[in-house]
Amino acid sequence: MSTSTVDAGAVGTAVAAPPKPTRGRIKCVVWDLDNTLWDGVLLEDGDVRVRPAVLEHIRRLDALGVLHSVASKNDPDAATAALRRFGLDELFLYPRISWNPKSAAIQQISAKLNLGLDAFAFVDDQEFELAEVEHALPQVTRVNVADIDEALHRPEFLPRFVTDESARRRDMYRGQLARDEVQAEFVGTSEEFLAGLDMSFTIARAGREDLQRAEELTVRTNQLNSTGRTYSYDELDALRSSPDHLLLVASLTDRFGSYGKIGLALVEKGDPDWRLNMMLMSCRVMSRGVGTVLLGHVMGLARAAGAGLVADLVETGRNRMMQITYAFSGFTEVARDGARVTLAADLAAIQPAPPYVRLEVVP
Repeated sequence: MSTSTVDAGAVGTAVAAPPKPTRGRIKCVVWDLDNTLWDGVLLEDGDVRVRPAVLEHIRRLDALGVLHSVASKNDPDAATAALRRFGLDELFLYPRISWNPKSAAIQQISAKLNLGLDAFAFVDDQEFELAEVEHALPQVTRVNVADIDEALHRPEFLPRFVTDESARRRDMYRGQLARDEVQAEFVGTSEEFLAGLDMSFTIARAGREDLQRAEELTVRTNQLNSTGRTYSYDELDALRSSPDHLLLVASLTDRFGSYGKIGLALVEKGDPDWRLNMMLMSCRVMSRGVGTVLLGHVMGLARAAGAGLVADLVETGRNRMMQITYAFSGFTEVARDGARVTLAADLAAIQPAPPYVRLEVVP
């Protein structure tokens, strides 16, 4: 896997009264079209031209794993045709082009991509549109297009590492959108749809080449992170090499392509109990019925070693789904200190992987 370290770059200013910095980074930039992506107004000028500097920023951030979409008040057919004519339609996920408020468009994009609103930035040339989004969606970072040379180099737009998987993120999300379209038209049960995806779930010990993505998972994953804690590359490398710990990484593929590395488990091998210090799964696979596969594998390893298994859970307000995953897998609460909960597993009844998933364990 090829990687590169990204310089944080210069910190610039965006629009007036930006929201306070959030815990996470910007994961998707939503662009206006007229006098933002291109010079001119499409329905008035006709021969609009893409701004090279804007396109350079889009391609640069795309290579870093930052997604892009469109929120434009425009004629949908004309604007879509223009994007296709410029060869730019593949760069934007789920573009929303209508005469509705741009805040509504951003909400639709957020729901479709399953990303929190605080992970979005919105770029426009009109102060009115920026103010409308600020009023309706204060979590969204607003950027005037005149300020992008400074604003889009701010640290929240730049990951610490750029991995091969980061560079493929747009394709992964495009595959997910294709899955969603097929599912919307599918006639049958959820299990029948999932069986038709031909999913393969792989679990392996984390190698050094996995650590950049592992760190990224701890930073980007909120809803399915059992403790909400982030781990640095160096911390993960030390744990990977420790004889008292087990660091596992999970990957998923289906007939639409790869989801990439979507799961991470950190186990401390104690006596008499193993302790699951962290369990997380990417939100991209929440609807694929594979949330318990990695957890079940860890439970099986503990039972085979003759140990019990307890798990740490910190209630963050956003990881309710992880609590449900633990409960569904037979974990019960045995201790609590405020939001910090200790759960114990029932290793007598471990759920197998769903029948529509092929499980491959790499030694």
